[in-house]
Amino acid sequence: MDITLENYWGKVLSTYRSNEEMDDYIYNTFYSNTKLVELNNQIAIVRVESAIQKNILTQNVQDLQEILKDILGRFVAIKFVLDNEIPSLSQATVTPTVTENKAEEFKDGLRDDFTFDNFIVGPSNRESHAASLATALNPGKYYNPLFIYGNSGLGKTHLLNALGNYIKSHSTSGAKVKYIPCMEFVNSYIQAIRENKIDNFNESYRNIDILLVDDIQFLAGKEKSHEVFFHLFNELINNRKQVVITSDRHPDELKGLEDRLVSRFSSGLSVGIDSPEFETALAILQNKLSYLNDDNSNIDEEVLSYIASRFSSDIRKLEGALNRLIFYSITFNPGDHIGMDVALKAFKGMDSLKPGEELTLEKIKNVVADYYGLTRQQIISKSRTSNIANARHIAVYLCRKHLDLPFTKIGEGFGKRDHSTIMSSYDKVSKLLQTNESYQLAIKEIEKILINK
Repeated sequence: MDITLENYWGKVLSTYRSNEEMDDYIYNTFYSNTKLVELNNQIAIVRVESAIQKNILTQNVQDLQEILKDILGRFVAIKFVLDNEIPSLSQATVTPTVTENKAEEFKDGLRDDFTFDNFIVGPSNRESHAASLATALNPGKYYNPLFIYGNSGLGKTHLLNALGNYIKSHSTSGAKVKYIPCMEFVNSYIQAIRENKIDNFNESYRNIDILLVDDIQFLAGKEKSHEVFFHLFNELINNRKQVVITSDRHPDELKGLEDRLVSRFSSGLSVGIDSPEFETALAILQNKLSYLNDDNSNIDEEVLSYIASRFSSDIRKLEGALNRLIFYSITFNPGDHIGMDVALKAFKGMDSLKPGEELTLEKIKNVVADYYGLTRQQIISKSRTSNIANARHIAVYLCRKHLDLPFTKIGEGFGKRDHSTIMSSYDKVSKLLQTNESYQLAIKEIEKILINK
């Protein structure tokens, strides 16, 4: 194998193995003997030795593609093939090498597999889906910029790509769409500086009609990139070009970004996306199963309901749980349908099956309520009685400190309070902790209870 290809694939596998905390037996059985045999601008062909290997890796292809994308700086689809399935290639492919770009060409960065058609809509994401679709129908007219916020793994990247793919396929004027993760934007800017190609960099973005930026929170602390993005953003908006941005939190909660940039983000429409509720989680599982082979889809409805109720904190965990179940079934339960007995063995020891050991927003509210002799309902009520308000402020502070949830998400758990109210509670306790010994003692005692729970 070409040493460059071997290095690329080796990095992908080592990163994936580390991310998944994979043991030696599984890695050596399904991953270590795979080989990257071709890599060009569109596809990476990976040779596997068995149909089971192909099945396992195909189920995890999205995660592997994301890692390869980080390494290459561009998206390339991965295709797993057996020896007899390797496409007929040129003689140069027999001793494969990486195909180099001989001329710079525009790459939209979009993932073809993320569309509105395969995005499962439910109460948790209905608003963000509707805003994205409306923007795709009328780019640059109504919601500009569109700002989508929510925790990792809830579908923000899917919506960005779906929006871009829709515009790309329906535009009669050939609108130029660009999807780019924030860190890729920063890195490309640094590269342009290093290669003295700033003018080329600026020009490439000025010609874009639709700019889709993922995870803008990673722009924090990067002053030069701030400045460049600020001027690019203004120019696109002023020219009625559509800008869509995602973040793990509301614009007002972004730290390390200039106020003028945050102000621009807030000037359009900001919509949140939340963890899927049970019905949506179940629909996502059923949708994913529809893409798998029939012999892998014979799963009891009870099992799907079990996964949907246990792993719905984010979609990646949800799909990962399904992949784990199918992997376990293929490896240890071949030929049989998948019932609860198989599921319980597949998920044995996983933290997500021990909600009593997991620190959650609900647990923090309950512990604080018990500590102050209040009910959970009093904690989330509108009451401003000092003892209740004090307990509420402390519960908010602990949720933010230990769960690192966006203020909007915490607000929903405290009687659907506005994120600014939650921010105020957090700031108040943070300041009091600097000088108030009673607050310091209370927080310390409550944290001991939480840790021992």
